[in-house]
Amino acid sequence: MVGYDDILAHAGKAHLDPVGAFHPTGDDGAPPDCRTLVLFGPGEPGFWTHLTASPEMQDRRPDPVDRWSRRVLGDLARSLGAVPLFPFDGPPWPPFIAWAKRTGRVWSSPVTLLVHDRAGLMLSIRGALAFPGHITLPDAPDAAPCSACAAPCTSACPVGALSAAGYDTAACHAHLDSPEGAACMTQGCAARRACPVSATYPRHPAQSALHVAAFHP
Repeated sequence: MVGYDDILAHAGKAHLDPVGAFHPTGDDGAPPDCRTLVLFGPGEPGFWTHLTASPEMQDRRPDPVDRWSRRVLGDLARSLGAVPLFPFDGPPWPPFIAWAKRTGRVWSSPVTLLVHDRAGLMLSIRGALAFPGHITLPDAPDAAPCSACAAPCTSACPVGALSAAGYDTAACHAHLDSPEGAACMTQGCAARRACPVSATYPRHPAQSALHVAAFHP
């Protein structure tokens, strides 16, 4: 029987980190035989160095990060006896946002983006593994990091594109098209960077820039 420590060890070798896990019920939209669902994000520090050396980043074909995720999580699934699931498979799209919140380690932030207990607003979910067995999981945090935070994310966006009302993507795209948007293009979203938890998370700025370029090609 695979244990959580086994998952941590195998994931670490693949430069992945479990960002949360839970035991699905019939209402969660997980595969019917799944008793434990584990979500994975980049293993930091060092993920960017590993990713940029991968075949997917070297071959200049589209969607390198998704292709890397499919290969690496697929290998991990075979090693651990699980079924891989990906947020980019669809339609229908798997409910990864709902799954993330079910882990007890991810919440809606004051600017509506998902916030993670360790990655803050820099959360990135590359996929999940569905396990047929009930795996004992570590305790989740008692509260979201936002509960004791002054919420600098709410005022960090230069054009107010992110607020409690939602995400004004048109305003965001317009800002990224302007000279003033260069910092967000090269370092990542200003609101995400303003999160105190994000500030302690060792994600390389170039990785954030890659995500922004995918959002705003």
